[in-house]
Amino acid sequence: MPSAAKRDYYEVLGLSRGASEEELKKAYRRLAIQFHPDRNPGNKEAEERFKELNEAYQVLSDPERRAQYDRFGHAAFQNAHGQGPFGGFDFSQGFEEVFSDIFGDFFGTGRGRARSRTRRGDDLRYDLEIEFEEAARGSEKTINFQRLTQCDQCNGSRARGGSTGVRQCPNCRGTGQVRTQQGFFSISTTCGQCRGEGMIISDPCPKCQGQGRIRKQESLSVKIPPGVDNGSRLKLRGEGEAGYSSGPAGDLYVVIHVKEHDLFVRQDNDIVIEVPISFPQASLGCEIDVPTLEGKVKLKIPSGTQSGKVLRLKGKGIVDLHGYGRGDQLIRVVVETPRSLTARQRELLEEFAKLDGKAVNHPLSKGFVDKLKEMFG
Repeated sequence: MPSAAKRDYYEVLGLSRGASEEELKKAYRRLAIQFHPDRNPGNKEAEERFKELNEAYQVLSDPERRAQYDRFGHAAFQNAHGQGPFGGFDFSQGFEEVFSDIFGDFFGTGRGRARSRTRRGDDLRYDLEIEFEEAARGSEKTINFQRLTQCDQCNGSRARGGSTGVRQCPNCRGTGQVRTQQGFFSISTTCGQCRGEGMIISDPCPKCQGQGRIRKQESLSVKIPPGVDNGSRLKLRGEGEAGYSSGPAGDLYVVIHVKEHDLFVRQDNDIVIEVPISFPQASLGCEIDVPTLEGKVKLKIPSGTQSGKVLRLKGKGIVDLHGYGRGDQLIRVVVETPRSLTARQRELLEEFAKLDGKAVNHPLSKGFVDKLKEMFG
């Protein structure tokens, strides 16, 4: 009785013929986990499905075989005896490579590759508080902090006397991986004796206790560029923790915290300041001193200035951190009403009020009254 027709390999993996190598690998990963014999003990249907998946993947993952299959189908691999692509050699041949490539993420680092002994050091964070003027103009600050640095006695080798105290792990023979056989494939796991490092410290360095790094108090000068704002981060490359086993050092991130100023408030690259003036100054106009980052400047207040009016000093703000010019200083005028009056002041104001009946002097009041009349008649 003729055997059942072999299914299309793309159909087996649930893919179209134009599937990429990454799509092929993802599809195989998902289905192989689903139908793996360890997850389906005694299930003959799952076992056959698993074999079918492996056969399809071995052909389609090989560019030459895939090209032949795309052109001739299953006939491309049949010999004179009608055997398929795996006729004439053991099915498990080459499968170990396929399996370890796909499942390396789950069971280890792959086919006997030693895990890198060197590791990058951790990044560090330092919170630095500075004055408003220091953020605006830039400055240089000295910071003190602790970090792990390479041990100066063993030079990071972790062994007494340097590398002479280091020997190859006898359990994994320096690979950092131990392979165990499960059926027709093998799985690589991290060596428990050397913890994946491939070497054992027989005589640890007494200064660092075999860690290769020691904690040390450090002092570092940090340049604060003009224009930094609250929350800005300065990255100092290589100033973090020392790497493990001579690996590269991490980075130091200095996070800026700007103190509030008594007078200035920052809005993007502009500086805002409120300046109080008297009623006569607002009415008659005047010239006042205004503080800026560079010192006091004279500012002319036009006659008839209303409370809340904003005047601008061009280029007196914050330098842009990325070099895009400089902001302005905005002066918000606040007309201050006197809290107490002398008898003479009250007399003069009452006289002024009698003379000040023209609407032209109070356009805001007139507009408000007109709107009330429209609303209530």
